[in-house]
Amino acid sequence: MPERSWAHQFIVMLESLRMGTTFSQGRRYARAGQVRSVTISTSIVTALVVDDDGDTYRARIGVKAFTAADWARIERALAGEAIHAAKLLAGHLPDDLDTILAGFGLSLLPQNLSDIVLDCSCPGWQKPCRHLTAACYVLAEEFDADPFAVLAWRGRGRDELLEALRAHRVSALGHIARHQQPHPSAHPDNPDPGSATFWAAGPRTSPPPPAVPGSVHRGDAILDQLDQLPLTAGRFDVADLLRGAYRTFTHRDPGLPGSHPRR
Repeated sequence: MPERSWAHQFIVMLESLRMGTTFSQGRRYARAGQVRSVTISTSIVTALVVDDDGDTYRARIGVKAFTAADWARIERALAGEAIHAAKLLAGHLPDDLDTILAGFGLSLLPQNLSDIVLDCSCPGWQKPCRHLTAACYVLAEEFDADPFAVLAWRGRGRDELLEALRAHRVSALGHIARHQQPHPSAHPDNPDPGSATFWAAGPRTSPPPPAVPGSVHRGDAILDQLDQLPLTAGRFDVADLLRGAYRTFTHRDPGLPGSHPRR
């Protein structure tokens, strides 16, 4: 899906005024490079525009910045969704930003001419004049080149916004961490219960029969059954070769649960 054009939305609003001649002159000035500079700050965009007669005029486009309380609500809403924070960190505005703002009764771009204040140092009486419309076209290009310019116009610069989002995310993660209870087995005063029963038979293993008094437990006793079926490896008897290994593997430390002293 192609990225949304904030420039198009802004220009559509302006051209809805049906001032064809003025806007055609403004487009020509913008395309000819007669807008020498555009400065975007909170509430005010200032542009220097050179007229056909060589004189330079200062065009200003004003808009109401969002209040600190407005921005606090916006930042909390954006930080609450990881995808929004990711888009902003990547240099893009969320596609549903207008929907988020509408929930607070706000709009990122002016919706009609009454939402902006236009002023130009030229002697003409008509507003917007060709200098202002030229400035609007260049401003629209700035919005598409850097969407954060729209936010700056409404009172929040890129760095300030991203820092606020990071602070909200860190605060949210800290809140989650504080409310997470550690697993009982992970507590230093409550060691892993599995370690104490590692050598014990599991619940699905039948318990060994009780030892007969006076009997001797030998781990290699099973090899005695091979005497009836002798197996050899070269000149060695397999039972003799395995007997040492069986005794080693079946010997356990008497201090471990389930262990029997070697006899």
